[in-house]
Amino acid sequence: MTGEAPFNEMYQGDALRPPYAGLDVWARDMPAELRSMKQHEAEALFRRIGITFAVYGEGGDPDRLIPFDMFPRVFSAAEWRRLERGIRQRAQALNAFLADIYARGEILRAGVIPAHLVHCNEAYEPAMAGFMPPRGVYSHIVGIDIVRTGPDDFFVLEDNCRTPSGVSYMLENRETYPALLKRTLDSLAPEKCEGAPRAVILTPGHFNSAYYEHSFLADMMGVELVEAADLFVEGDFVWIRTTEGPQRVDVIYRRIDDAFLDPLCFRPDSMLGVAGLMNVYRSGGVTICSAPGAGVADDKAIYCFVPEMVRFYLGEEPILANVPTWQCAKADDLAHVLEHLSELVVKEVHGSGGYGMLVGPQATRTQLEDFAAKLRADPANYIAQPTLALSTTPTFTEAGIAPRHVDLRPYCLVGERIELVPGGLTRVALKAGSLVVNSSQGGGVKDTWVLAE
Repeated sequence: MTGEAPFNEMYQGDALRPPYAGLDVWARDMPAELRSMKQHEAEALFRRIGITFAVYGEGGDPDRLIPFDMFPRVFSAAEWRRLERGIRQRAQALNAFLADIYARGEILRAGVIPAHLVHCNEAYEPAMAGFMPPRGVYSHIVGIDIVRTGPDDFFVLEDNCRTPSGVSYMLENRETYPALLKRTLDSLAPEKCEGAPRAVILTPGHFNSAYYEHSFLADMMGVELVEAADLFVEGDFVWIRTTEGPQRVDVIYRRIDDAFLDPLCFRPDSMLGVAGLMNVYRSGGVTICSAPGAGVADDKAIYCFVPEMVRFYLGEEPILANVPTWQCAKADDLAHVLEHLSELVVKEVHGSGGYGMLVGPQATRTQLEDFAAKLRADPANYIAQPTLALSTTPTFTEAGIAPRHVDLRPYCLVGERIELVPGGLTRVALKAGSLVVNSSQGGGVKDTWVLAE
């Protein structure tokens, strides 16, 4: 999958692809000084309203503006229909898997997935065993990262089943997504809910790298943004402190990690969680979105088996394929990866945000040698994939319009029904030739448009 020219989503050879017909005229006719002015206006807007993301390990202030490219990515209605069907299918299978492993364990007993990959997984929560959350949904907001390599070739790069970030960077769907999210959260209220459900967003606080997003979603949905000190447990319910006295909370969209949710159940030193929250949750007094333990489904060792989940639970063939993956825990796979390390992308199975990974074609000899030593020392901690020729879309650069590699993160909301925001977030590698699109690693974002029929 390497060595070939990347698919250009705007042009096939010299021919303009139909979805971009209108944008071609717009881009060619826009004077360079106007483009520069508009880009500065966008940056000023982002700075004024505080759209930042943390980039660690570079020294200085880790918070920086999200680079926003004004040239949108465009999908035809037919392209989006296929993606939407595949995303819905995958989200359904992932939730069926989570419901199964915390209850019957049928997929493990059938030998489809090795049991140790689940029960020894650092994201597996024994406290969830035997518990079924409202509507049987564990992962309520699923962000599925998709890459494209050709006109009809789409691959799932990874699944994000806990708290996928980035929704606040969408412009085209800034109002659509919060409305769908609020509807989803309301549909997940527990049976003990009386009257209109009260949802809150639980944030670690303003020092968190995604705090702007937490605040944005709370404002757009009209719900309270709370920290641990704003909530308390009394009786069989969770309550929020308000100027009018305590009010019951029905749904908590948590943006903190499992380990910090409840100091009585998880880390006893947590200052970010609510003491007694898990007891209320398990007794049906509140819904937590996404459920503790949902992270098992986005582990990269589990990723390899998602196509089998689709077949096992849904009796269907996967609409969206995985990227071919070598599991370094297997001796033959490890030998292949070590032999071809300079050609592959290697990732930690529990990693995220682009940290702890190796992009072989861009690595130095020393980096390759150091990573080979890591693989030999702890092979089960890694998977490897071919270096895909990610598609490119036109991007505004200082030198003019140039192709840059992109991926796509659509957001799938799972509640009473499965809903998708058309388009989602396009992430772009801003450096020429770079394949790393993660915002945490210096990538940028684009708006994503889906054309009507």
